[in-house]
Amino acid sequence: MNVPNDDSDSLPEINLTPMIDVVFAILTFFILASLFLTRSEGLPVNLPSAKTATQQSQTQSKLTVTMDKQGKVLLDRQPVEVRELAERVKALKGNKPELLVVINADRAVEHGQVITVMDELRTVQGVKLGVATQRN
Repeated sequence: MNVPNDDSDSLPEINLTPMIDVVFAILTFFILASLFLTRSEGLPVNLPSAKTATQQSQTQSKLTVTMDKQGKVLLDRQPVEVRELAERVKALKGNKPELLVVINADRAVEHGQVITVMDELRTVQGVKLGVATQRN
């Protein structure tokens, strides 16, 4: 008859490999899910690229002016005439001391059209301008 030996000093072991696999699976899920939570701020245009492009913080109030390659100007996805742009921005700005207006201009848009829109926006007190680009 074989009697178990209780005198051994071996401690029970916990295998951590399955737990690590589960943690990595959950981490992968959250990383992939966060990639789909980005906001689309303007219409899809072919942005120019710049090596010095940076991500703007999301805490500041902002509007998006999109200029597509046909020359249409849109303020937060709503069509607007260039001469009405300042009045619409003033109305949307309200009592806020500062407002960031990001210009999404397609690379096919003429430089003069972009300058015209920028000049119109500069007439509004407290508006800061930004130009959207793609990072190289």
